[in-house]
Amino acid sequence: MLQALSGWVDAGGAGTDSAVLLAGDGPIVADFDPDALFDYRSNRPVLDFVDGEIRDLQWPGISVRMRDAGAHDLLVLSGTEPDMRWQEFAASVFELAGRFSVTRLISIGAVPAAVPHTLESPVMMTASNKELLIGQRVPEGILRVPSAAVSVVDHYFAEHGIETVGFWAQVPHYVNEPYKPAALALLSRVAGHLALDLDLDEWRADADEQRSRLDEMVSSRPEAKQYVERLETMASSEFGLGDQIASEVERFLRDVGGDNPFEE
Repeated sequence: MLQALSGWVDAGGAGTDSAVLLAGDGPIVADFDPDALFDYRSNRPVLDFVDGEIRDLQWPGISVRMRDAGAHDLLVLSGTEPDMRWQEFAASVFELAGRFSVTRLISIGAVPAAVPHTLESPVMMTASNKELLIGQRVPEGILRVPSAAVSVVDHYFAEHGIETVGFWAQVPHYVNEPYKPAALALLSRVAGHLALDLDLDEWRADADEQRSRLDEMVSSRPEAKQYVERLETMASSEFGLGDQIASEVERFLRDVGGDNPFEE
């Protein structure tokens, strides 16, 4: 089973965009009751009008699709991060996994970080077992951050005997739009992990086009160019990745003000 939900660990929509591609047009095998999980004042349904006539009402939701992944089937859980009843939600996902004899849970997402758009999006890995992390890029030391719903599900699975792994792309914190390079990085890691044959040419083209646009924006702003160059230096430095991530997450949580070289 693979899971990705919008919200706290879905910077640039990288996790949920990846999940949509991975699920494809596979059949929906489960839906969750939105009335039980969402506060509609914070996750409001979207109402469509056409020439003044009400046409459609789209509710926030979470669904599970199944696709053929070669040697095994893949369940893909995706949607909007629930507002409440996370523990019950985690238990329900685990119960569903039991019905399909799930042997591993894969969580994907992305976090804002001090990384430049000029380099490939780094991907950190987490897991329920240290042996799964051998040779992987992992956050060093203790990293304490507010949890996301996907992490609650991950923890529940691990406590109940199912292996879990997580892939977390880093998104430049100055990018405020869907970030294709991060989604591409996640798709590549998941494809390698599951031995999936994915055609990612279109995603590569979109990622290159977005980098080019960001390059143009940066080149016209001397302060932004200098800032990106500093990030490039940080990325190649010998400082611990965990310390860097921790400091950036802490800054993000504090919502520190100050000059942003990318703002007019």
